[in-house]
Amino acid sequence: MSFQTGLSGLNAAARNLQVIGHNIANANTTGMKASRAEFAEVYAAALGATGGASAGMGVQVAAIAQLFTQGNLKITGNQLDLAINGAGFFQVNAPDGSPLFTRNGEFKLDKDGFIVTNTGARLQGFDTDALGQRTSAVTRDLTLPTGQPIPPRASGITAANPLSRGIEITANLDAGAAIESPPTAPLTEAQKRFGTALNAFDEQGSPVAVQLYFVKTAANTWQIAASLDNGNSLLAGGGALTFGANGQLVSSAISNITIPAAVAPATVPSSALTIPLTLADPAGTPTLTQFGSRFGVFALTQDGYAAGDLTSIDIAENGVVMARYSNGISRAEGQVALANFRNLQGLQPINGGFWAQTFASGPPTLGGPQEGGVGLVRQNALEESNVELTQELVNMMVAQRSYQANAQTIRTQDQVLQTLVNMR
Repeated sequence: MSFQTGLSGLNAAARNLQVIGHNIANANTTGMKASRAEFAEVYAAALGATGGASAGMGVQVAAIAQLFTQGNLKITGNQLDLAINGAGFFQVNAPDGSPLFTRNGEFKLDKDGFIVTNTGARLQGFDTDALGQRTSAVTRDLTLPTGQPIPPRASGITAANPLSRGIEITANLDAGAAIESPPTAPLTEAQKRFGTALNAFDEQGSPVAVQLYFVKTAANTWQIAASLDNGNSLLAGGGALTFGANGQLVSSAISNITIPAAVAPATVPSSALTIPLTLADPAGTPTLTQFGSRFGVFALTQDGYAAGDLTSIDIAENGVVMARYSNGISRAEGQVALANFRNLQGLQPINGGFWAQTFASGPPTLGGPQEGGVGLVRQNALEESNVELTQELVNMMVAQRSYQANAQTIRTQDQVLQTLVNMR
């Protein structure tokens, strides 16, 4: 029986050395989680046995446990390198469509714009609106529009943008400005004293330079006029502004600015642009004031833009993938999904740094980063292996000594049997 005991020790020590060797071999593997061999005693079952009477039959490997502790994060500068800081896994779909899970965030773009692993598995995520708010709980393959430009959008009210806010202005008008006559074309130099300019865009994304002029026509009363040629002629639209004694906007009689098709020749077919003037923030607070300080425009935006090509990708800690374009537009293209499991030890490790779910692990819980106990996502970084190389080398020496000791057990038993054989 001592032979069996020693042999079980040899087998267990050999298996332990195999696990330690696997850890050491993968000390530089991105996202790798170390394993350890866990042992249990072996006893023979005997009828009528009493407690303390069994010497035991050796040892067995009870389990190979994985250690899901956090690895160090390494900065790479690659915009598609992702690391999870905390719990969770990236979900990817293998080429055959089966779901897999990984901590290795070495992602790339394939020829079709899909975000993929080195093996071609596609990163999964959620649909979002243009601002990054999730719109679906169903995951899909995340893609980036690398092969096509973002189409242009005309400024102002269009069929695709019926609720346009048009030109939004935040400015202060000088309360001490001189009173001028109401603006008519051509504007005088005094009437053009307080003005600003911006580019609007037609339906093909061609810029149209628009000048806005603020003319004080009475105490606490101003008029806005718009022009395309420095005030030599005026566009339809604009109107009057009235301020209270405290400098706040009291009322406005503003109409949309209309740019006729004749001055937007790049538009095919020719069409006029209708651009609202928005003088309040989304909450309704006026953004124009009349204080006793110099005229100043603090913010001036409009909602049209030219066509643009993808220039960079930003992935936030909450997993929202923001694409940035050459025309200055940023648009969310989805949100990275993270998965978690109730029983991590039930996951089945497979080739390539992936895990597959099993009956023991249970189904994954999917959500965004920082939701449901999962961690956050770090862009431009990778999670290093959590193997402690020094500790593994010490473990290897201990396992080697264990193997030698069990071999000595067998050798000693052999000597005992040899002594019995030689007895006369």
